[in-house]
Amino acid sequence: MSIRERLSGNEAVAFAMKQINPDVMGAFPITPSTEIPQYFSQYVANGQVDTEFVAVESEHSAMSCCIGAQAAGGRAVTATSSCGLALMWEMLYVAASCRLPITLACINRALTGPININNDHSDSMGARDAGWIQLYAENNQEAYDNFCMAMRIGEHPEVRLPVMTCQDGFITSHAIENIELLEDEKVKKFVGPYTPEHYLLKKDNPLAVGPYDIAAYYMEHKYQQAVAMKNAKQVILDVADEFEKISGRYYGLFEKYKMADAEQAIVIIGSSAGTAKAAVNELRAQGEKVGLIKLRVFRPFPREELAAALSTVKVVAVMDKADSFSACGGPVFAETRSACYSLAAPPRMINFVYGLGGRDVRVEDIKSVYEELKQIQLSGNTGEIYRYLGVRE
Repeated sequence: MSIRERLSGNEAVAFAMKQINPDVMGAFPITPSTEIPQYFSQYVANGQVDTEFVAVESEHSAMSCCIGAQAAGGRAVTATSSCGLALMWEMLYVAASCRLPITLACINRALTGPININNDHSDSMGARDAGWIQLYAENNQEAYDNFCMAMRIGEHPEVRLPVMTCQDGFITSHAIENIELLEDEKVKKFVGPYTPEHYLLKKDNPLAVGPYDIAAYYMEHKYQQAVAMKNAKQVILDVADEFEKISGRYYGLFEKYKMADAEQAIVIIGSSAGTAKAAVNELRAQGEKVGLIKLRVFRPFPREELAAALSTVKVVAVMDKADSFSACGGPVFAETRSACYSLAAPPRMINFVYGLGGRDVRVEDIKSVYEELKQIQLSGNTGEIYRYLGVRE
């Protein structure tokens, strides 16, 4: 029997960590992820977990701590946001290149410049090419479920990559929702023990971690990382199938919402998908053929699957809660447009950058996006591709 509870997204992730009982947590608090190590430290103090809680002096050190622990043969977790993730930048690449399946809860918050503590995806999207698997949650339930699945994915022998589970700061991290938790025993059995093949404390098989990689070998190691990321796609689906058996909840690479006969579609990530679904429902009631795709997995990017899902629609708006400052669109748009390039008849596609720094996006805003798509479909004229939603000129 599942446990019905009311938790914030941060509480849900900390609870999943408690059930998993990792070996080490490297912790340095930053809003809005502060509550995760705060809640988890209470579990440590109360003797509910055996975790070594290491309070460090910076996020860079938090990731360094996790790298050392994972390389030694333990399970390591951490949580961060925004500038904290940016301060980890160097070590994110080290963790991935050393093939250390650390699990990081990223509570998405705008990167400073100017200072802002509200939600957008500029932090995790900035780290999108660091070699980490990235999973995104729409709500607190998905945040909990994603974290429960993350270790199984990252630790798989065909993957061995770190995993970043992302959820929207304050919107889900601090908001309290109804949630179904699994029993401790089910989570422990599902995640299982960590059994690395090679680690520093395995005295009969000495090895070096992070040595200088000369030109004769470096490219091959990067290739191995790329292959592992490709392998992760099937592993993510396999783990989701197993998770469905114990939870009744299924997760794919993305969710298709009312896409069966849709002619106009939105591609979106995170909590804004809930707002967009409400807009779809209202427009469907008016007879409009609209739908949406909510991406759950951004790394590895589901190129073939997403292209197939969009192959039957006429026009698409890709929603980015981060800007690439590339002068041609945001990160989700770039990936989605590239995925659809190989289609025989790709849909017309535009990009909306929205919600930066916590700017509200309402049902009416999403409906205006569908109205733009409708006009493109009727006129055959795409117009400006790179657009902003809700910005004052």
